[in-house]
This record gives sequence, structure tokens and C-alpha cells, in this order.
Amino acid sequence: MSDVGAILDLAQRLAREAGAIQRAGYEHAHEIATKSAAVDLVTEVDHACEAHLLAALGKLRPDDAILAEEGGGRGDAGAEWRWVIDPLDGTVNYAHGYPCFCVSIGVEQRGLRAVGVVYDPLRDELFYATRGGGAFRNGRPIRVSREAELGRGLLATGFAYDVHTSADDNLAAFAAFVKSARAVRRDGSAALDLCYVACGRFDGYWERKLKAWDVCAGALILEEAGGRASDFAGGPLPADGRELLASNGALHDTMLAVLARTG
Repeated sequence: MSDVGAILDLAQRLAREAGAIQRAGYEHAHEIATKSAAVDLVTEVDHACEAHLLAALGKLRPDDAILAEEGGGRGDAGAEWRWVIDPLDGTVNYAHGYPCFCVSIGVEQRGLRAVGVVYDPLRDELFYATRGGGAFRNGRPIRVSREAELGRGLLATGFAYDVHTSADDNLAAFAAFVKSARAVRRDGSAALDLCYVACGRFDGYWERKLKAWDVCAGALILEEAGGRASDFAGGPLPADGRELLASNGALHDTMLAVLARTG
């Protein structure tokens, strides 16, 4: 088996294991703390999932670098492989019992996204892709929608943790898309939003102030499903997630124009 194949198999297994931890703790009482803002939550399940993933990688892939949301990663500038992990994407949802959250595991090879795995434990949906190998959900190929009219498009977005205090709050773009698209959803999991564009459930998605662990896996899955991901000027998607426009490709330029008008 190739290195990519072995890493994909491992990432899928680890995603399912972390998902099992999430499923076991779902709708139970949680130890909830805040990080950067009152809406930036972390629970004991976030930490348990990350600890499980890091322990396994420490044993099985000790030479790889790791970037993980809760700070448990390890850096090695010379490592060929880097795992970019969100152990529980959608923590606010999880803490409130809202059934929209997942495990996101992206793996870069020499700085390029090579493997992406996103697992929704409640729906038992495993999205995954390898660079050049296509995108899949539970073993079946997925493709983006063909919708080319924004007025018939179902879009998704999100709001940054500083929405209560920052003037850069996405509200102008949100209002513009609400007026011009069929509908806009805000479900609180960037990784799942990207996968939903990849499989045609959404036609487009935009957000600002994300992080690398929010987009690494989902962006690869989207691109391998025939979609497009960029910054708000149409350039390459920043690896740190600070700007993200994801679409089926057919709506991308139209959505870029809306974002340009709203600043």
C-alpha cells in the first residue's frame, strides 16, 4: 500500500474512533469552558478526542508533524507529513445538543493537502478524498451540484467568534446573499459545510476567520468532488482559513461579485 493509502486508512479509522467518543458523550452534561470569546467553547469531549488522536499518531506516526485545534500538536519543519486536526468541529452545537458536528482530519504532504477525512458520527457519514483520487461518502463517489443560478442556490455561511465585538462581522454579505439566493443556512461546522458543497447539498459556502484545521480536510474533499475553493478575491485558498469561498464552481464568480460589493 502507498503512503497515501496507508494514511487514508489510518485517518478513517481514527476519525471513526473519535466519532465514537463524541457519540458516547452526546446529550450528556459537559464540562464547558471558553477560549477566545464567550461563544468560543471547548468541552471535555474536545480534549478527549484530541488526546485519543494524538496518542495514536504518537505511536503509529511518530515522525509526522501535527497541528491540532486544542494545542496538543507537535511541530517539525522537516516532516514530510503534517496532520491538521479538528477533534470536534461544531463544539457550540455539541454543547447544546444540536446534531451538527464532526471530526475533521486533513493531512498535508510537503505543504500540500493530500488526504482529507471528515466523519459525522450521528449520521454515520464518512467523507474522504485523496489528491487526484476523487471524493467519496461512505465508499460512493460524490460530486458538486450543477446549479448555475444564484437565485436557485442553497448557500451556507458562518460567523467568527468575535462577531459580538468586530465590525468585520459578515453581516453585510449575509444580508446580500439572503436577498439573492434561494436560502442561506448557518449550521456551525465548517468541515461539514464544505462536505455538503462537495456532495451537492449546498451550492456554495463562504466564511471568514476560520483556521487551518477547519478547512484542510474539507477543502480537499470539495476540490476532488469538482468544486472550487478560493479567497474572496478568487485567489488560492489561504492555508490558515482566514478567507474561504467554496462553491460548485458554476456559482463561484457570481458569489465573488457579491462579496466584492459587500466588502
